[in-house]
Amino acid sequence: MPKQSSLFPDDYNSFLSSLKSRIRKAQVKAAVAINEEMLTLYWEIGREILSRQERQGYGTKVVDQLAKDLKKEFPGLTGFSARNLKYMRAFAEAYPDKTVVQCSVAQLPWRHNIALLEKLKSEEERLWYAQKTLENGWSRDILVMQIETRLLERQGSAITNFERTLPKTDSDLAIQLLKDPYNFDFLSLTQGSQERELEKALIAHIRDFLMELGVGFAFLGSQYSLVVDNKEYFIDMLFYHAKLHCYVVIELKVGEFLPFYSGQLNFYVSAVDNLLRSPEDRRTIGLILCRSKSDITVEYALQDIHKPIGVATYQLKEDLPEPLKDSLPSIEQLEMELQIAAAQVEEKDSKSED
Repeated sequence: MPKQSSLFPDDYNSFLSSLKSRIRKAQVKAAVAINEEMLTLYWEIGREILSRQERQGYGTKVVDQLAKDLKKEFPGLTGFSARNLKYMRAFAEAYPDKTVVQCSVAQLPWRHNIALLEKLKSEEERLWYAQKTLENGWSRDILVMQIETRLLERQGSAITNFERTLPKTDSDLAIQLLKDPYNFDFLSLTQGSQERELEKALIAHIRDFLMELGVGFAFLGSQYSLVVDNKEYFIDMLFYHAKLHCYVVIELKVGEFLPFYSGQLNFYVSAVDNLLRSPEDRRTIGLILCRSKSDITVEYALQDIHKPIGVATYQLKEDLPEPLKDSLPSIEQLEMELQIAAAQVEEKDSKSED
């Protein structure tokens, strides 16, 4: 590429970069505003149809005719089919309060909202998944997978001692970061697989694993070496959590939870606290992932442990019900998810600058 520094001011490249950034942020803002306006319109149309159904007995034939007339009047616009008008009616019925729509679900694409309507019965569940979608930048297929694998029920279900070992604010957040069970349907492992095979498989599918762990986890390494008293020890997997500002040690077990696992992990957490943790970091958290566990055994094992440790199970594809086995998102869907997340980060940055 020919040099142009002699033809332009020294600050030209930084100026160009700044303009590109502002244009991208403006594009994101415009797309978000258009989507919110459209979803508000859809809610209002649905509300009008509902109101007329209640007062004047509008039925399916009226909605079908309405779709034809709207298509005739606005031939260049999509989204006003009879089926979509019925979705608008269901949308307004599902969210009676317009302000709820404008604050939450109107920030999601329409196809996401259709998935929420089709898959979930309660407003509380729909709003929870809507918020998680906004936080994580999920594509529609990722959202459907999270619903079908019961993320809401799994979130915060791991057995931990966090309430005893962490400050209240850290404890609440840390508990919600852990799930039970974790969904490893992206792995193809046999019943007799060993822990190293499980670890290698997770590393090979690290993007899938990070997505299942949740937003904020950064992978630092597997078989992470720590030297204590001139002896070398190896942590199965080491992460850092950006929101909690702490290290997370994960130990993998291919069988049932055994009490001595908590003592081993307690040692690793102590070692990380002493060897890696800086004054700015919060207390290191430990997580044991195993195929099965007895809740009573886990509670006894953690009872006198003073380091924050949790125990959860994981499910492989063979453990899942048949309808869920093919719900794994593709690489293309994951890339779309990352693009959406990047766009939302740009939007948040632009709001903070404003």
